[in-house]
Amino acid sequence: MVKLIVSLQPKDIAHIWELGGGTSLSDLVQIPITPVSIRSLSVILILDLSIPNALWETMEKLLQATQAQLKNVSSQAQQIERAKGGAKHQTLVHSAARILPKDYPDRELISPFPVPLLIIGSKYDKFQEFDSDKKKVVSKTLRFIAHYYAASLIFTSVKSESLMSKTSHFFSHLAFGLDRGKTVSCDSTKPLIIPAGSDSFSQIGSPPIADIDISSLHAKNPKDLWKKVYERVFPEENTSEQRELKDPAKDPQYSELQIDAMRAQKDQELEQYKRNAAKSWKALELDT
Repeated sequence: MVKLIVSLQPKDIAHIWELGGGTSLSDLVQIPITPVSIRSLSVILILDLSIPNALWETMEKLLQATQAQLKNVSSQAQQIERAKGGAKHQTLVHSAARILPKDYPDRELISPFPVPLLIIGSKYDKFQEFDSDKKKVVSKTLRFIAHYYAASLIFTSVKSESLMSKTSHFFSHLAFGLDRGKTVSCDSTKPLIIPAGSDSFSQIGSPPIADIDISSLHAKNPKDLWKKVYERVFPEENTSEQRELKDPAKDPQYSELQIDAMRAQKDQELEQYKRNAAKSWKALELDT
């Protein structure tokens, strides 16, 4: 799930766009990301910790879709600048650019997301019941991804008032520039709370896999290496099932008893029509 926050004047109002349904509706990011909104845009990526096998693919596809739209919109903004005389409208692009401090950890090794990014690991109450080794893999992998994109990272659960409160602080920070809190937790046995700039590759270390020879993995870059290691532990879900879920009409979260019954009836009628049509064509061929 992706949430996009657009902070507008006055300061106590923020518009929040929520894109649910996993990756099936990722194309809709083009609606809230525009040449105007990009100037005050933040992105919140919510990942379901209770389904680790779908986590990497969900993260990768949603961030790629968002980045592609941001790149497209940035190009549009530059065209607007040139069309209106350049200097007069430089703030449109310049205010959208994300500039990190010179002392930002690993500044030369990371690839900052174009706009402020917050990664939320949801359903921590279910995740904490996982095997400790698997929790460590998920936690360290998300720490790597968050730091690679210069993003903040927090694990939360609707069943924890304390975690929800800390999460709301991050929301308020993105929307209104308020203090996001001073809590930092990098311990994989506890909920992660890591504001952007509070981690480093040296603290994260290498992928926590003892039974895999990392040197045998053919990776193009560090991010690709972490992906290969992660997917050794949590293989992607069946691709045929994923293709099935790309149709929102077949997604359980959108189920409506009466509508689904009518849809099933229409599907049956369509199949019957196809069979009848096929018989007619066969008969026609015999007649000729």
